[in-house]
Amino acid sequence: MAITSTCNCKLAPGQNGKSKHAYCSTESHFTDKQTFQEGYEGIGKPRNRNGIESFEEVPMSVALLTYMGWGIVILIGYVKEFLLSFVPSQNPEKNREGYAPLYSSFESFYTRNVYRPIRDCWNRPICSVPGAELVLKDRVTHDNGWTFSFTNTFTKCLNMGSYNYLGFAECEGPCATAAQKTTYGLGLGVCSPRQELGTMAIHKELETLVARFVGAEDAITFGMGFATNALNLPSLVSKGCLVISDENNHASLILGLRLSGATIRVFKHNNMKSLEAKLREAVVQGQPRTYRPWRKILIVVEGVYSMEGSIVNLPEIIALKKKYKAYLYLDEAHSIGALGPRGRGAVDYFGCDPKDVDILMGTFTKSFGSAGGYIAGSKKLINHLRINSHANCYATAMSPPVAQQIISSMCIIMGEDGTDEGKPTTLGTAISEQSLFPPKTTPIGFNRLW
Repeated sequence: MAITSTCNCKLAPGQNGKSKHAYCSTESHFTDKQTFQEGYEGIGKPRNRNGIESFEEVPMSVALLTYMGWGIVILIGYVKEFLLSFVPSQNPEKNREGYAPLYSSFESFYTRNVYRPIRDCWNRPICSVPGAELVLKDRVTHDNGWTFSFTNTFTKCLNMGSYNYLGFAECEGPCATAAQKTTYGLGLGVCSPRQELGTMAIHKELETLVARFVGAEDAITFGMGFATNALNLPSLVSKGCLVISDENNHASLILGLRLSGATIRVFKHNNMKSLEAKLREAVVQGQPRTYRPWRKILIVVEGVYSMEGSIVNLPEIIALKKKYKAYLYLDEAHSIGALGPRGRGAVDYFGCDPKDVDILMGTFTKSFGSAGGYIAGSKKLINHLRINSHANCYATAMSPPVAQQIISSMCIIMGEDGTDEGKPTTLGTAISEQSLFPPKTTPIGFNRLW
């Protein structure tokens, strides 16, 4: 595995003042000679990454003007509501006695006076596949947002708000063609759970490919990404277990942890000092009242946090996990396929050993342009989930064309489709908007919508 020597690495002390991890401002230490076919050869050699997150600060003047404008709109709304209270309603509702209101008084006010006049800033109809570019269908309103009419004109825009990270969610191409053939050959589904009649050869093929893709012993797949978290976490932790969760974790993780009955403690977002303090307290004090050791301590984090765009500090978390004998659950829903030199997510991005992460979770709805999710790990873990997971025992099996879409796109990323589309130079890595365009600039030929 070739490594360049032109990077400017710096050693930064770890949280405990003893361990050190290398940080580097360069995107990758790997030369062009490295290919996807190397797989996970050379794992266990952490890749240097810049450990400091940076986000563009909102200027104070912009923040003040925004809040002032918001306040003025609300003030005008209250004045209008007051004046309209003296005017008889043009369309009074009938037969509504005893009905519960759909909105609270403030929600109703906010929807009518604040959101409705400006909702066209967000609710924009599109007439194309949400790829790297998308086409908006232009429309106008003449009654302050109550109704809209189309103008028969279109606006071509750069798409920076879609899950279609790699462009696989297309209506034509090799993935769509393969999914179409699978539909003709295998149908849309068997209408049965995996434990009964739902397991097909294509499901086994997919799980074998996923395990090889992420570098795990085995994997299990599910038809819904949200349910992959919500319905599998109760099979992994229960009463007497402790879960230490990042404060910005996804709603599916939060729901799954609440359903599990385990004790949940939250640490500050991506803050290793906060995480270590929670771990130390859990190990020293044990369970409340009885002070018995926890049956299991599970750290739950995401690879890329969907709302913030921040990347997990995986090397530090793995070090803390080993130090305090905890387990690690990594949700790679937004990072798998789009992050790292080989598209294997945060584990690949930092050059960590996949076996250091006990439970690797991800979804197929983002980078792969399909649906569903997976959990990968040891064979013992996956066999446990096959028997105990509610998502495997009761949910309908994944549709065959959906599985084929994942297989086709994953093979392209791995470079096993006979083309060079999966090369690192083509696949790319996760980058920030600031690195795409200089501040306060707009790409030529495109319009900013934010």
